[in-house]
Amino acid sequence: MSFVIHGATGAQGAPLFDLMLARGLDARAALRDLEKAGGRPAISADAGSASSLEAAYRGSEGIFVHLPQVPEPLRIDYAKNIVTAIDRARPARVVFSTSGAIVDELSSPLQAADDSAVGILMNGLRESGVSHAVIAPRLYLENLMLPAVIEPAKASGLLQYPIRADLAVSWSSHHDIADVALRLLTDHTVSAIVGVGHLPGLTGPQLAAAFATHLGRAVTFETKPVADFQAELEPFIGPAASAIAAFYQALAERKDNVIAEHTSAQTLLGLTPRSVEDWLKA
Repeated sequence: MSFVIHGATGAQGAPLFDLMLARGLDARAALRDLEKAGGRPAISADAGSASSLEAAYRGSEGIFVHLPQVPEPLRIDYAKNIVTAIDRARPARVVFSTSGAIVDELSSPLQAADDSAVGILMNGLRESGVSHAVIAPRLYLENLMLPAVIEPAKASGLLQYPIRADLAVSWSSHHDIADVALRLLTDHTVSAIVGVGHLPGLTGPQLAAAFATHLGRAVTFETKPVADFQAELEPFIGPAASAIAAFYQALAERKDNVIAEHTSAQTLLGLTPRSVEDWLKA
């Protein structure tokens, strides 16, 4: 029985795929175009086709799912197809990463709505009765490696990002997600929302201090206008950049963006995310 990894050639899925292969597990990259596998284990799976996904999922030991950064109507179609395929194929386990959507705060205006792609997938998993867990990170440290973010930090000591300087955030890396996903895929005792990220949350100046140590120069944090950040993202992800910009606009109204301690990976799994300093060294 194999594990099927969505996004295995991308930023979030690749670290998990590599980790599973290094551990000797039978992991397969879920790919629409198998030629992109580069000789690595893969299985044909098209998120635009429920029947394709059903065939890929049937008999699998576990599925890792996260939705791509595409316009929300397409994400909704993908989510519905994934739910249909899971319900039909009945894999032994499913682990879904929300990729930053806030799903553990009932009162938050940023909580994934029931009719959003994330909400549809979460509700579908719950109703399917299939063993599953939900990984709930907040913001990824890898976002700070975007050229428009890291290059000014290196050149002029200015770390710019579209959040308030005083906003505490539970940052995590894609490798932290991989560690948690591997545990949840191979240990079925935890079936819950698992928050991933730093506790307590880190503010902009704390991020800047870590970058200063790493770069060997003074670094100052500065809030970047959301419109500027959107313009920088659009060449990479197209129209989906507008939804990300809306998220950051709403984030400006929050007191913080920190995971709940009682549902954190630290509490539920004993897994602590890498420090910013250790992540930068890797």
